[in-house]
Amino acid sequence: MSRTIWVGAVAYDPKVVGIWEGMRRYFHEEAGLAVEVVLFQSYEAQVAALLASPSERLPRIDIGWNTNLAYIQADAWSDHRCRPIAMRDTDVGWMTKIVAVTGGPVATLADLKSRTLALGSRDSGHAAILPVYFLHREGLVEGRDYQTLRFNTDLGKHGDTGTSESEVVRAVLDGRADAGAIGSPFWNAVRTERLVPQGALTEIWTSQPYNHCMFTARSDLDPALEQQFAKALFGMSYDNPAHRPVLEAEGLRQWIAPQLDAYAQLREASTQQGFLTRPLA
Repeated sequence: MSRTIWVGAVAYDPKVVGIWEGMRRYFHEEAGLAVEVVLFQSYEAQVAALLASPSERLPRIDIGWNTNLAYIQADAWSDHRCRPIAMRDTDVGWMTKIVAVTGGPVATLADLKSRTLALGSRDSGHAAILPVYFLHREGLVEGRDYQTLRFNTDLGKHGDTGTSESEVVRAVLDGRADAGAIGSPFWNAVRTERLVPQGALTEIWTSQPYNHCMFTARSDLDPALEQQFAKALFGMSYDNPAHRPVLEAEGLRQWIAPQLDAYAQLREASTQQGFLTRPLA
């Protein structure tokens, strides 16, 4: 085996432990790669470890499994030296949905004027950062044209837990908010898993598509190790019964090469809202 590759992931749910036990087993037993996993409690800590220099008294990782926000933060704070490696097929084409009670007073974006929009955790790209950004582009400014009810639950997880989106939906249903912003995967789950009574909510607006998670390499990682890691990822197959449970648990069918264009909107939104201001050490 080559030298150990240290990979960071955020433990936003107990299932993450099982996912990465399966991933580590695959890397060791099938791909012949010495991969070890470090679990973090927040993406802020993970990005700090990805960017840490040898002189800093911080844990250091070689690769981070980042949300879209964590990826663009790592990219910006490394002066674009961190390298994208791979993403899930399901990370392509995410959208933000604004939903409202079916038959209620909000049926279009224009109906949001002087009303309340529920948002998820402030560090969630899909349920907070991008909704405010997209609505501003539509001529609706937070605090001027509409008010927000924010659910800042599980901060540091960048909306991965889905808890804040559940709170958004609950607020819309019980009338505390006139509409709510959630990610398209959660909206799909609401309908397919019947998390609310059938037909209770209606999608009144859909954003342009954007992308989500990204494996991100530290700037000084040996390119040969990076390539070995990527080759191993791309070697996982949904048709292989040993690989499928891990892939399903992580929510994908195939690892794919980075598709970078669809991060531009989140980059701009995060700049405007202060998420790319690097925290003081």
